[in-house]
Amino acid sequence: MKMRMREAIVSALADEMRSDPTVILLGEDIAGAGGPFKTSDGLLDEFGPMRVRDTPISEMGFTGAAVGASALGLRPVVEIMFMEFLGVALDQLVTEAAKFRYLSAGQISCPLVVRASIGAGLGFGSQHSQTLENWVTSTPGLKVVTVSSPQSAYDLMRSAIRDPDPVIVLEPRVLYADRSEVETGDHRIGKLGVAHLAQIGEDLTIVAMGQTVNIAVRGTQQAGVSADIIDLRTLAPWDRETVFNSVKKTGRLVVIEEAPESGGWGSQIVSAVTENQFRDLKSPTVRITTPNVPVPYGKKLESKFLPSPDEVAHTLSEFLETGNVPAPWWVREGYVQ
Repeated sequence: MKMRMREAIVSALADEMRSDPTVILLGEDIAGAGGPFKTSDGLLDEFGPMRVRDTPISEMGFTGAAVGASALGLRPVVEIMFMEFLGVALDQLVTEAAKFRYLSAGQISCPLVVRASIGAGLGFGSQHSQTLENWVTSTPGLKVVTVSSPQSAYDLMRSAIRDPDPVIVLEPRVLYADRSEVETGDHRIGKLGVAHLAQIGEDLTIVAMGQTVNIAVRGTQQAGVSADIIDLRTLAPWDRETVFNSVKKTGRLVVIEEAPESGGWGSQIVSAVTENQFRDLKSPTVRITTPNVPVPYGKKLESKFLPSPDEVAHTLSEFLETGNVPAPWWVREGYVQ
């Protein structure tokens, strides 16, 4: 059936709660209000206040409570309203949850899911529009996924809840209203760490994630480029086999990120491909990113800030024509030398 992405998330949570009574939800305004983005709408009515629990505005407190509950046998799903709010609870994740299995020699696991809305495109300004994957991807013991569509949101949410270790699920809020066909059921539950080939082509390999997947599709169509488009889905651990096989076929790699140029997740992909497949590459690798500035508030500036299909089409066309790495728009237009 057709669902919006937020409805697919509700469906995934409900299916897991029906199949496993140890799954509980914690977060601000997730019960009576149905979630700030309606991603838990109706769950309080079905499962009651013991399993769908509103919390005080204390991310450190309720994330810490979830860490303890997961170590004692529950499967908590914590909602962080904006990714930036996770900052005050990072210690609970990177120092505690991520280390339980290691410090207990495998005797204690931490089957915890932390959901957070991320990204620009809706005018929330610099303090509520970042993606901030780099806060969590550098911590061994944490798994990190980013959804890109209603179907991936359903699949990844159920898989994350079933995982025996802590998983961060990042949800681009600009996609919550996107609507498409969603297949539900237990057969959609899979292993984390597997990318999805969103499009098949010959000229180059594009690795994207979150809202940049659709931007990549539209950009290649605009440029008339034949490309493998890989929806990475899981950033930690990422699917090296799928990326490496595609690069071996095409000989060219482009990464499209919503993250800033400095410290963006694409650097890791580029580094691994360069180290392992240098002889397969026909040209330099390319990263299409956002500039190293805070996310602007104004609509025109925000849309300029994000990678766009126009920018992707320009970059791909010039790259394939010249074999050189094109300058980003902020250099071409003289904002940064």
